[in-house]
Amino acid sequence: MASESRDMVLTGLTFLGLAIGAFSDFLQPLPRQVDLAGLALAYLAGGLPPALAALREVFTRFRLDIDLLMVVAAIAAALVGAHLEGAILLALFSASGTLEHRAMGKARRAVEALMALRPETALRIVQQGLEEVAVVELQPGDRVVLRPGARVPVDGVLVEGLGEVDESTITGESAPVAKEPGSRLSEATVNLNAVLTMEVARSLEESTVARMIRLVTEAQGMKAPLQRISDWFGQRYTVAVLLGAIAACLILLQTGATPQEALYRAATLLVAASPCAVVISIPAAILSALSAAARGGVLFKGGGALELLADVKHFAFDKTGTLTTGKAEVTRIVVLEGDEDAFLRLFAGIEAQSEHPIASAIRREAGRRGLEPTPVADVTAAPSEGIIGRDAGCGFWPEAGPAAGPEAGHSGGSVLWAGNPRMVARMKASLDHEGLRGVIDGSETVVYLGRGDRLIGAIAVADQPRDSSRRGIEALRRGGVQDIAMLTGDRRPVALRIGERLGLTPEEVHADLLPQDKVDLVDRLARSGRVAFVGDGVNDAAALARADVGIAMGAAGSEVALQAAEVALLSDDMERLAAAHRLARRTMRIIRQNLAFAIGAMVVLVVSGLFWQLPLPLAVVGHEGGTLLVVLNGLRLLADPIRSAS
Repeated sequence: MASESRDMVLTGLTFLGLAIGAFSDFLQPLPRQVDLAGLALAYLAGGLPPALAALREVFTRFRLDIDLLMVVAAIAAALVGAHLEGAILLALFSASGTLEHRAMGKARRAVEALMALRPETALRIVQQGLEEVAVVELQPGDRVVLRPGARVPVDGVLVEGLGEVDESTITGESAPVAKEPGSRLSEATVNLNAVLTMEVARSLEESTVARMIRLVTEAQGMKAPLQRISDWFGQRYTVAVLLGAIAACLILLQTGATPQEALYRAATLLVAASPCAVVISIPAAILSALSAAARGGVLFKGGGALELLADVKHFAFDKTGTLTTGKAEVTRIVVLEGDEDAFLRLFAGIEAQSEHPIASAIRREAGRRGLEPTPVADVTAAPSEGIIGRDAGCGFWPEAGPAAGPEAGHSGGSVLWAGNPRMVARMKASLDHEGLRGVIDGSETVVYLGRGDRLIGAIAVADQPRDSSRRGIEALRRGGVQDIAMLTGDRRPVALRIGERLGLTPEEVHADLLPQDKVDLVDRLARSGRVAFVGDGVNDAAALARADVGIAMGAAGSEVALQAAEVALLSDDMERLAAAHRLARRTMRIIRQNLAFAIGAMVVLVVSGLFWQLPLPLAVVGHEGGTLLVVLNGLRLLADPIRSAS
């Protein structure tokens, strides 16, 4: 912020000196020295900083930049007696630079704003009662009391209390969100109206704001392909312009022009051919769009992701937790052996180690019945199949023989497993039971529980589409997306039920998929145009990485998914994805407008300078005016934050 303030002061001094030099003739009988002093102030305030910056580039990085062009042109104007024209050049160049730096500072201020969201202290529960501690001291497992109006210090889970939380600082959604025990709480959100007790899930370094800061910081350093081309062009073109101006000056001298006239026209050519507007066209638009997106709860990992999203023609979505709420509810319980309560306790015990939405539904059902989960040890995940664990002799049923294959390694107790039909097949169990026919043939998601090679029961759960999913998909279609696909490892009847409610055709619904199947499908879509994949879980990481643009549901998404993705949606509102797509496309349109205008204006000025007597003041106004216009055109995106499509 200090550098921006300094830029504004120097620009102000430059314009003050220009005003004194330009209007001193009308303020007679002021002495001539006042005129010269004003112009000297303009030259020093407007020319010294870019001159020092240009020399630093020359001697430290051996690079000639646009600052050098402007300083040389201003000095050349002064040498031929066009002091006022040189001052105008420096004043407008200083103003455009200040505006540019202010636009570029948006990303940095976004990081500073994120840092400011964090509370400094929290009320931790200890044996003696409550103690106020620095947030940095909180560790997973600590319990914290949130009073009304307090910010959530780190990511956690609500364990006691009912209330509403303002999540607008993170997701951009203004409506308060109701919270109940088991709900997730994100760092820097605000507890509105109740006393809540939360359990810390992540330390300060791994919480939501820390992840947002890392994403924004990465975005600052990652340039879009167009921006890298612009930088490459600007560096080389600067050298060409300097050499061209020197050549033009020598040719004019050889053709009979006076030194003063040759130098004046060379200075005019320097200004007219300077690529300031071309170089600034792209970063002004991209950084403005990144800032607007961040305010709306969408984080891009750099301008490259923004540029790619604008060109996406195919969107592929994971189903559970992405297009659906992820808050599945238990609808049926089928017990093949033993007592229903004991079965549910055992099921809740093995699912206690899983973050899958279906596991949460089973745990909630056990909690609703007041059942304590049976302890299950050594739980490991089998992606797109289920989980395997070990019951250390607490089982209700007789021991089964050891499972074949690597699962037999769970010694010291019965091998327990829970999962879909692929897990049933892996454990060599059978689904040929009369009691299962009703749930197998239904349109609900079914999870099976077994011990060794014996199936002991199943639970059917039903998930619901998010309210925003259908509207988001419809908005994407209106935005020109050619193909939308829903990908899931769930059974096809379940997937078709969800797809129908989302307005998807049966051909757009792909079910019974393994993680590799999702990658293969994304790869197939990518052959006919750029594809974006939207997901939230560990199973989605490979597909996110394979897609041209990976989009993670950041509010509920896994860390693996966030790392693999180029874009993070901090809100569960799918309409914001459509809004981000519109913003990306609008950004590319503005960049094309800027480039067309900047290059066109530069060509007109150069041709006029070469073949007609283009006055230096007109070249200055044309050049700097064009630069200001493309910056202002890019800054229009700041007024277009991500909003819902409705």
